Amino acid sequence: MSAQQNASAACSSCVPAPDTGAGKAGKETQIALSLPTISCQGCISAVERGLNAHPGVHNARVNLTLKRALIEADPALRAADLIPVLEGMGYEAHELDQGALATPGTDKAGRELLIRLAVAGFAMMNVMLLSVSVWSGASDATRDMFHWISAAIAIPAIAYSAQPFFRNAWSALSVGRLNMDVPISLAILLALFTSVWETMLSGEYAYFDAALALTFFLLGGRYLDFRTRAIARSAAGELAALEVPRAIRLTDGTEQEVAVADLSVGDLILVRPGGRMPVDGQIVEGRSELDRSLLTGETLPVFAEPGIAVSAGEVNLTGPLTIRALAVGQDTSLHRMADLVAIAESGRSRYTSLADKAARLYAPGVHILSALSFIGWYLWSGDVRIALNIAAAVLIITCPCALGLAVPAVTTAASGRLFRRGMLIKDATALERLAEVDTVVFDKTGTLTAGTPDLANLDDFSPDDLGLALALAQASSHPLAVSLTKAARAQGVEPADVSDISEQPGFGVEGQYNGQLVRFGRAAWVDADQSTQTAAWLAIGDAAPRAFLFTDALRPGAAEAVQALQDSGKTVLMMSGDTTIAVEDLAKRLGISNWVAEALPGDKADRIAALTKQGHKVLMVGDGLNDTAALSSAHVSISPASALDAARVASDIVLLGQDLSPIPEACDTARQATKRIRENFRIATIYNLIAVPLAVAGLATPLIAALAMSSSSITVSLNALRLR
Repeated sequence: MSAQQNASAACSSCVPAPDTGAGKAGKETQIALSLPTISCQGCISAVERGLNAHPGVHNARVNLTLKRALIEADPALRAADLIPVLEGMGYEAHELDQGALATPGTDKAGRELLIRLAVAGFAMMNVMLLSVSVWSGASDATRDMFHWISAAIAIPAIAYSAQPFFRNAWSALSVGRLNMDVPISLAILLALFTSVWETMLSGEYAYFDAALALTFFLLGGRYLDFRTRAIARSAAGELAALEVPRAIRLTDGTEQEVAVADLSVGDLILVRPGGRMPVDGQIVEGRSELDRSLLTGETLPVFAEPGIAVSAGEVNLTGPLTIRALAVGQDTSLHRMADLVAIAESGRSRYTSLADKAARLYAPGVHILSALSFIGWYLWSGDVRIALNIAAAVLIITCPCALGLAVPAVTTAASGRLFRRGMLIKDATALERLAEVDTVVFDKTGTLTAGTPDLANLDDFSPDDLGLALALAQASSHPLAVSLTKAARAQGVEPADVSDISEQPGFGVEGQYNGQLVRFGRAAWVDADQSTQTAAWLAIGDAAPRAFLFTDALRPGAAEAVQALQDSGKTVLMMSGDTTIAVEDLAKRLGISNWVAEALPGDKADRIAALTKQGHKVLMVGDGLNDTAALSSAHVSISPASALDAARVASDIVLLGQDLSPIPEACDTARQATKRIRENFRIATIYNLIAVPLAVAGLATPLIAALAMSSSSITVSLNALRLR
């Protein structure tokens, strides 16, 4: 990543209510901006305050989870007018095409699930109160009345609350397969049917309370499972949304702003400094520097001049460029990267969770056992009513309440533990997959390093030379100039009195000092020999140029994380799009023997695919657009919160802080979580071995069924809490 990660940050729960003040006139336009560097309440307040103060902005809201700002503004206002405002405040911003963004329905789904849980719980408590009277000895008309009241409560409550199980069961049965929801749905429906039948025949027992308890506990597990997931949007769609929605087309020398969808191959397009390339093309006029860090991982900007090829998504830094479009729309490199991500996501979705594996064995076993109980009791008694009651009791008492809680209870406990250590688990199966990892692949720029250059030899320069360099550097937004400016000001250096300062796009900054030409910039521009280390050169008149040397600062905890992973027996590999010299230097600093430099996005995904074919379970840690395909194709993936939306969405786990040291702990927690899940399965199995004979023998009354289900569910939940 480029030098953008020095901003403070925000929290999504602190978004203020929309401004409904007067003064809005006419139609509004909505602008979406990606804000990859926000992370706390301070950022939310600062961004919203800054945007709302801008003329033409009616309302601005920031969402930390999505790292996105949604702005309602006058139709004439454009994202290009607001991005400089945010950058002036220290926040990186990119325009998002709202038409390409999928609208997640997870908030609505979560509320619906919680309402169903509340309905089931309320109905269960009321029916349990009525059942107490039956269990206490109520008989004849009184018992029948309580049963009919229970039926009036239970039937509509279950018809509404148990819909998620019914829908999933029908989906599985319609394609000829079984899942865990099939025995659940069958048990609930059979319990209701037999209870209504028994009530009509003035029978002694009814299972309304057990059916509601079953629904309630399983909905509780389903809701826990839901809460462990972050908003699941498509990384491919997020990549598409990062494409520039509008561009400036040059027609006979006239500038015309058009939608990117209207561009054609051969069009001339003007890209101003700070703008993102809308298409793949070739520079025909202008000189500048390109920031390719988000696409290729290259640390330093690349010199751009006529004849140089550019790709969609690259950022023009210092001078206006005119490019000729060679690939537009779905033919651009950014779209091809999105296609790689989509393919990788579909491959990873084939992972089978422990719960699904258990369901493959459990579901048919329960059905067979219930059917055999029905047949056996019918042959022995000749009474369909008795046989059906026994079969229903078997289904209810063996119904997977404990299995339904086994996984979500553990993942919720483990997710809470990791969240307190600064890691957000997004995917329900991420912990299971993380426990299997034997190979860890790190990106370099922005992941192992902070993505910002640090001045390494400040003490080699006199105060006068530093003053000259500061005067020139503070006039540029180049990452090396920004780093030198920050370091010099921290030392209390005052800028020299340099006149006629001007930035030469692609080369550096020059000015006049005491009648001499002074320059700060590229080696070739000041006639210096290119250094093997990242450097910017200061030339004063005819004196020999001197180099300011820079290193890429390590992220906190990077060395400790790499060492801990290697000590635990895992293979650590570094893959980067940066130069061989830079990658090799960092590999030596961290003790990583396996590394790959100058890797394209497709190369990273291919390398991970090759490791997977060799039987390795790969953890990918990355933050850039160039990492999205690799993040999606890995067995499990992690991205920092400072990563762009596309990388965070493609990953399974988000590292909320700057420190990488929680990663080895996450691997250890994942192993413990998987161990607890397997223990919970064993608890459920032992419970069934005890309870099933009671049910088959006809001893499982509704009270016994309800108590058995509750005790198994509580035991599983308590075992899961040991992870805390």
